[in-house]
Amino acid sequence: MNPENINIWCWLIPLIVGVIAAILGYLLGKGENKVLDYSAEVKLMRAKNAKLEADLDACNKKLTVPSSSDIASSLDKGQLNTLIPFDAGAAKAVFGKTILENDLKIVEGIGPKIEAMFKNDGIKTWKDLSEMPVAGCQAILNKGGDRFKVHDPSSWPMQAKMCYEGKWAELFRWQEEHNHGKL
Repeated sequence: MNPENINIWCWLIPLIVGVIAAILGYLLGKGENKVLDYSAEVKLMRAKNAKLEADLDACNKKLTVPSSSDIASSLDKGQLNTLIPFDAGAAKAVFGKTILENDLKIVEGIGPKIEAMFKNDGIKTWKDLSEMPVAGCQAILNKGGDRFKVHDPSSWPMQAKMCYEGKWAELFRWQEEHNHGKL
């Protein structure tokens, strides 16, 4: 090639590439200028949110905590059940062994030593344990030292409540489905 021809090509090739790139950029960019309209989805989500908030308010109204004066008046009228009766026959039918009333060892994860620790701390019944927060259970275990760190009391109040309420089949099924009483 002649040096004069090379000089023309040095200017012509970048110019052609630039024009082609500009045209492609215009065509590709032209398709992306659409404004996306999500107003219908936003309106739908707001309606769902309003319904869920209404449901939550309805549930919260159902969960009103009685005041101490309401409890005292109920006690005067004898309206509160003090204890749910224990049915040893129903427990034996489900577990296949005799269950003693308020035996904390029926709760998966509680053995004789842990039961003794709880009873020494004033937790003597299933009802007491069912009303105990998990942090309180953990605090009792922590008093026993490092050997009790392996135990997980997160399900103990729930299991104790099933015992107290006589839900033996539900307790048995739950214990079968869970690994050593862990949630």
